[in-house]
Amino acid sequence: MFSVARPRLELKPVKIKPKIALASPVTPVLTKAIASISSRVVVDLSEARVYSYWGNQLQASYPVAVGQPGWETPTGTFKVLQKRRNPIWLQPITGDLIPNGPNNPLGDRWISFWSDGRHRIGFHGTNKEHLVGQAVSHGCLRMRNADVRSLYEQVSVGTPVIVRQ
Repeated sequence: MFSVARPRLELKPVKIKPKIALASPVTPVLTKAIASISSRVVVDLSEARVYSYWGNQLQASYPVAVGQPGWETPTGTFKVLQKRRNPIWLQPITGDLIPNGPNNPLGDRWISFWSDGRHRIGFHGTNKEHLVGQAVSHGCLRMRNADVRSLYEQVSVGTPVIVRQ
C-alpha cells in the first residue's frame, strides 16, 4: 500500500482590524431633513412673539418687533431659506451696505424666510433692543440678540415658518 503525503494545513493567526465607522456625507443632509420635519417656528404678529416647536413640544418663546405700517411682515407659511452669522445689511431705502459690528441693525444673526427676489425678510438681532415688541421694522422680525442666537441654533434651512396675524 502506498501512502500519499498530504500537506499539513497550518493555521496562522489572523489580525482583524476594527472598522471605524465614518459619518456618511449624507448625515448632515439627513439631520437637516429631520429638523425641518420635526421643528417649526410660529410667529404671532398680534402678540409680537415667536414660538419654536420640536414636534408638538414648545421649545421656546421670544418677543419680536414686527413690520411697521407700510412695511408689514408678510403672513403665510414659509421655510427658512438662509442662515448667516455676522451679516452685512443692505439698507432697503438707500441701498447702503452696513458692515457687521455694533452699528449693524441686524445684530450678529440672520435667519431669512421670505424673498421677492429683491428684498428679504427674516429674523435678526438688533442694535436697538428696547424697540423689540413694537411695530418698527421694515417687515423683518427683530429679536433681542441673545434670543436670535438661541433661535438660530434651533432651526435649519428648510424649517417651516408660519406667520399669522
